[in-house]
Amino acid sequence: MPSPRARASRSSSARPTRSTRGRWALLLVLAVAIGVGTPMWQDARAGADVPVTAADLADARTALDGLAVKGRAPKTGYERSAFGQAWADVDRNGCDTRNDILRRDLADLTFKADTDGCTVLTGTLTDPYGGAVIAFERGERSSEVQIDHVVALSDAWQKGAQQWTTEVRTAFANDPANLLAVDGPLNQQKGAGDAATWLPPLKGYRCVYVVRQIRVKSAYGLWVTQAEHDAMGRELDRCVTAPAAS
Repeated sequence: MPSPRARASRSSSARPTRSTRGRWALLLVLAVAIGVGTPMWQDARAGADVPVTAADLADARTALDGLAVKGRAPKTGYERSAFGQAWADVDRNGCDTRNDILRRDLADLTFKADTDGCTVLTGTLTDPYGGAVIAFERGERSSEVQIDHVVALSDAWQKGAQQWTTEVRTAFANDPANLLAVDGPLNQQKGAGDAATWLPPLKGYRCVYVVRQIRVKSAYGLWVTQAEHDAMGRELDRCVTAPAAS
């Protein structure tokens, strides 16, 4: 059973082991995936924008190979409350997790007065899933920007999390490495989908998305289905690596 200490720090550097911590941290902003049949010159052009290093890609392949492959367990008993209080302040910094992620992922922020820079009132999100620039405003329009669990809680429940303690599930649900501020409708479209059933429509983000899922599942000892494993492998095959530093 995974330890709560597998949870990533607020720097979003969840890691399977300490030795790979630095490499995994880089994956939050690096990688690209191209669609089937795309010409090689288009692969290279897209890859120049957000390439993943060869070492990071190798780590992802190794981690994927290490994931257990099983069928889904029944969803019986799944409730959001099984993963603890929603957006709990697990790092005890005085801000709930939702606001932590908004502060991390949005630009041009403004904050509610007398909250010590915690409660985000407005900001701008460049959505990683679709590429749209979204103006966030707390209130009636708050749902236009949502916080996605990259590995969905329901998916985790059916692939190992049923056996965890509530403490570990709460840590998982609030782990910054498994959280992204994204376009609300796209998050709703994804639902509890895994890599076999849903990938970001912005193809240039698919590699880093899948690598992030692999990293989280490896850190927490979750398994994958065969279809999910195969889909992840296909996306890794489409990643473009950055040239080695001179």
